[in-house]
Amino acid sequence: MTQTDRDAENGRDREKDREKDKEKEKEQRGVKRPIVPAAVPEPLQEQIQANFIVVIHPGSRTLRMGRATDTLPISVPHVIARRHKQGGQRRYEDQCLLRDGLNSAESNEQRQNGLKMVDQVIWSKKMSNGVRRTPVSAEQARLYNRQIRPAVLDPNSKVNWTNTSHQPEYLVGEEALYVNPADCYSIHWPVCRGHLNIHSGTGGSLTAALADLETIWSHALQKLLEIPLKDLKYYRCILLIPDICNRQHVKEVVNMLLVKMGFSAVVVHQESVCVTFGSGLSSACVVDVGDQKTSVCCVEDGVSHRSSRLCLAYGGSDVTRCFFWLMQRAGFPYRECQLGNKLDCMLLQQLKESFCHLDQDISGLQDHEFRTRFPDSPVLLYQLRLGDEKLQAPMTLFYPAAFGIVGQKMTSLLHRSQGDTEDPHDEHFLLTTQSKQDQSSKATTDRKLFPKPVGFEGESNMCDPSEKGNLAQDLDLGHAQAECLVGGADAEETSSALLSRKTAMTQFEGRALGVDKAILHSIDSCASDETKRKMYSCILLVGGGLLFHGAQEFLQHRILNKMPPSFRCLVENVDVITRPKDMDPRVIAWKGGAVLACLDTTQELWIHQREWQRFGVRMLRERAAFVW
Repeated sequence: MTQTDRDAENGRDREKDREKDKEKEKEQRGVKRPIVPAAVPEPLQEQIQANFIVVIHPGSRTLRMGRATDTLPISVPHVIARRHKQGGQRRYEDQCLLRDGLNSAESNEQRQNGLKMVDQVIWSKKMSNGVRRTPVSAEQARLYNRQIRPAVLDPNSKVNWTNTSHQPEYLVGEEALYVNPADCYSIHWPVCRGHLNIHSGTGGSLTAALADLETIWSHALQKLLEIPLKDLKYYRCILLIPDICNRQHVKEVVNMLLVKMGFSAVVVHQESVCVTFGSGLSSACVVDVGDQKTSVCCVEDGVSHRSSRLCLAYGGSDVTRCFFWLMQRAGFPYRECQLGNKLDCMLLQQLKESFCHLDQDISGLQDHEFRTRFPDSPVLLYQLRLGDEKLQAPMTLFYPAAFGIVGQKMTSLLHRSQGDTEDPHDEHFLLTTQSKQDQSSKATTDRKLFPKPVGFEGESNMCDPSEKGNLAQDLDLGHAQAECLVGGADAEETSSALLSRKTAMTQFEGRALGVDKAILHSIDSCASDETKRKMYSCILLVGGGLLFHGAQEFLQHRILNKMPPSFRCLVENVDVITRPKDMDPRVIAWKGGAVLACLDTTQELWIHQREWQRFGVRMLRERAAFVW
């Protein structure tokens, strides 16, 4: 067969195949097929480089920020000084150690009663050798300290006020702290007790607080991390937020990061969960003692238990203020010290960190010395004799009545969200629709099982279902609990039970719990005994507010003595961890954010700029790794 014959035969075969295909198409035209949407190829997960992810942990006193690849974050005082726009404008300064609730007539009495309780506990405890402590009165130290006069070490402190001759619009961090009070600048701390610092004074609006945050963070990115703001479109951000947060504030901060600063994407996650990531623990009762607040929360397998969250409105700065009062009682030789002076506050913070402890074995009077080094002043050396004041001050974290704070909300529990107009399908919507479905299905079942006689009209329900739903929402009941309340029991009993629970919650939030009692309450709020056992076995203490010698043993002893007897047999050992992996407990949360950046599961949590601009706060509900 020639080549020509073979080509002709192949052509005939192809013609036959085409005819068969046409016949099949004709046969199938009459058959109705389901319409299959065109396949949309899944977007390839782009490889995100960790050095293009910035982790931000905004504290009340310190901002910690860095790339996810950095070993440690940069730490900046979270403060800004803004130049007055008009001549003769009144100077404003947010206070470091003074706070509302200290000027009440009852404040001093409450403080004295709290300190008496602390003294009784100290004197009733024996030291490790079995010998009872010898009480040391403040009068003994006062007689010595009153005679002390400072020695001049150097006529020039070599510390200068921040140079403002070029009249910068703002100054950030250390520069803001050393602005001369005579200069025309106001001092603002934009975060207070874990929330944006909203108040009635100058710069206390939401807009002003957000502007201060943006300026401080932009300065840190440009000057300290050396990231030009125009390049933020290539960077992503992980933002750490408190477990009990103001949702409106978080929404505004996320909008600032994505829209105003220009990050390409953001992940929002809770501090307590990031603490477990940073410490390498799967489950722990996380106790975060910060400068102005103390948070307690039980975390299990990367999930923060909602019912276990507590926020106490005191922290390390309250201990510093109490230590100053105790030193004054003992004749503090630096008599010019003022709680309203920010440089004096920094000195008192250093003295607290240097001298205070929670070691019961340290007893009696000890001599110390410290130096003052201020601008336009000589370097002065002071001698100081102290006794139990160094132990009394840290113990106020366990007896917060000694802070003398009156008329303030001292304990916060997690309340259900008030809702957001931009997110119509939030948990309120889900709870309401669920309750209505349960009501209708129950009514249908009742009609089938118990049909009404003709002409009979049943009694109307004494409580509107929507009212029950709203009440359940206000009290932050779990979904299952809300179902039971809305769909079940008698209306009068349900309403009265909810109201009594709401009253009990209000009374509970008015109390000032000590750290140890807050831990016990948080663990007791967990659902199962197995979870409680895990939490008692691993208490993780982080933050800078309880960084005292002996804190680990002291807290362990108090938890062992106060935990329910039923768990003493189940829990082999109450383990209090203060320095996991020998890390500074102040940076563990930030480190956990850096670990989060490298996890594969984080890919599902990113909120991109375009998504935020289109859907807004709804993206937080959809993408957050916790219940928004």
